[in-house]
Formats: sequence, structure tokens, C-alpha cells
Amino acid sequence: MKAIIPVAGAGVRLRPHTYTQPKPLILVAGRPIISFIIDQLREAGVEEFIFVLGYLSDKIKAYLESDYPQLSKTYVMQEERRGLGDAILLTAEHVRNESEVVILLGDTIVDVDIKDFLSQEGSVLATQKVEDPRLFGVVDKNSEGKVVRVVEKPTIPKSNLAITGLYKFAEIERLFSALEVISNQANEDLQEVQLTDAIQLMIERGVTFRTYNVSHWYDCGKKEIVLETNKMLLTKRISDVGTQYIHEQSIIIPPVVIGQGCSFHNAIIGPYVTIGDHVNIDNSIISDSILGHYVVMKNTVLAKSVIGNDAIIKGLSHSLNIGDNNEIDFTQ
Repeated sequence: MKAIIPVAGAGVRLRPHTYTQPKPLILVAGRPIISFIIDQLREAGVEEFIFVLGYLSDKIKAYLESDYPQLSKTYVMQEERRGLGDAILLTAEHVRNESEVVILLGDTIVDVDIKDFLSQEGSVLATQKVEDPRLFGVVDKNSEGKVVRVVEKPTIPKSNLAITGLYKFAEIERLFSALEVISNQANEDLQEVQLTDAIQLMIERGVTFRTYNVSHWYDCGKKEIVLETNKMLLTKRISDVGTQYIHEQSIIIPPVVIGQGCSFHNAIIGPYVTIGDHVNIDNSIISDSILGHYVVMKNTVLAKSVIGNDAIIKGLSHSLNIGDNNEIDFTQ
């Protein structure tokens, strides 16, 4: 089975980080988001991957070539951001002859048994109940459990069952036929091509979809969700401290992940902290936060924060959301 991983989005909700770093490469629990997605699918038996690239594509491609050199992968460029449906339509020549295909969004971590999900018969949508379904693609089912309606961000939802960004399609030719129709309509109306619209058209044409409930789902599009995802993944794994770092009169409170070449002096780090490589922390307390590579932090108390690469922070007690290459000095 092949997997389609769309990673073309600009990640505007996660700015300033995504000005310089594509969202799938944001660190959570010591690794880029996309690495959890790839490893999860590989463990379930998926062997071939198609990545739909767009915004900052060179960085994503460089990461995949460096960290997954043996992975069977194909790159497809989405030059214009015309929606998820358009991204999938661009992969047609690579998957049209497949009997099934799995799609998992490149910024979404789904807590689910992927192997069991893929073993389900027919076409399946991974779903979870949410408090405000107006923000998502929403599924309506009949008494037999079949999906009868799919609506993207409905104004008046008839269900609170949201699509989580994980899909399995068993009717490949009918998928692309529906996408072509929706794409032509979207071109006329100057709208994005919605995958949910194509699914609805498939349903109207007689294709059966069923749902698969997931335990947890993290759409890493906002700082708060990124931190929640980091906390969840750290809780699931054993605390991982880099083998090469200087530790002077500092306390590490698990769970944490610390990169290579870090230097800590008079620091308290944890719990729920991810730290990148070559980070220097002096006289600081940090909890429930993510720090990128080459961060320098002095005289700081920090919580519930996401700090990009190469940032410098001095004299602070706040919650921050700082992108790459910034310097914040509160000592003046």
C-alpha cells in the first residue's frame, strides 16, 4: 500500500515559526512531527510514500533525504495552494493503479492502531468527537454506521464527529474521478478543492464509507496543540537525555528529551520539555516547553512556550511563542 502525505501548507496559524520552518519539521518530543507520521505508517506495513510539497519544500525534502535515505519516496509539487483535494489530485499518476491508498496529513499525529485501521474493509475515515465541529470536516452516519454526508466546516453541524486527517480509500479510480469534478467546479468559482466535497460526491455515486474511532488526535497547527502533542508523546516514551551535554548543578525532571551538545548551568529543566541540539541554558527554569536548536537562554523562567532555532532570551518570566533567529532581551 502507498501513503500520500500532504505537506504543502504554509502553517499560518503557527507563525512566526513557520516563516522559516515548515510545520511538519517543528520538534515535538525531540523529533520533527513528520517523523512520527512516517514511522507510524512504516510500522503498519506501508512501504511507499508520496509527499506533496509546496511551502519551504527544499527544507522538507532535505530532511527526508538526510533522515530517511532508504525510504521509497516520490515528490509531487503543489505550486499553488488550492486545497487538500488539489494536493491529492496531483498524485493521480502515482497511485491510480493501486487497490488502496492511505492519506495522512503531514502535520497531524493520530493516536491510533494504524495497522488495524488499514485492515478495515473498504473506504474508511478516521474520526473523533469534538466540542466545536464547525472547525472541521464533519461526518453524518445512518443507523447502520455508513457515512451519508460529509461537510467541510459546517455553519450548523448535524454531528460532532470530525475527520482527523487520516483516510483510507479503496475505490481509487472513483476518488480521482470525483476530485476532477470538484476541481473543475472550484476553478469556475475560484475556490479551493476540498477533499470532503469529493468524498461527498463519491457517496452520492454509491461508494460506501465507514468511520473508525481514534483515541486522540493532534492537528499541530497552533502553539497550544503543539505543546499538548509534545506532552503526550513525552509521557509515552522513556525520558531521553542526549549523551553529550554539560551538566553543572542542574536538575532534570522527566519526561524530557535533550539533544546533543547542550550546556546547562544552574538550571531546572522539566517536566515535559523538548530541547534541540547545542542549546545553552544558564540560571533558568523551564517546563512544558519546546526549544529549537542553538537556543541561548539566561536568567529565565519559562513555561508553556515554543522557541525557534537560534533564539536568544535573557531575563524573562513569561509564556512565549518565538520564531527562528530572534533575540529577546528583558534585562534592559
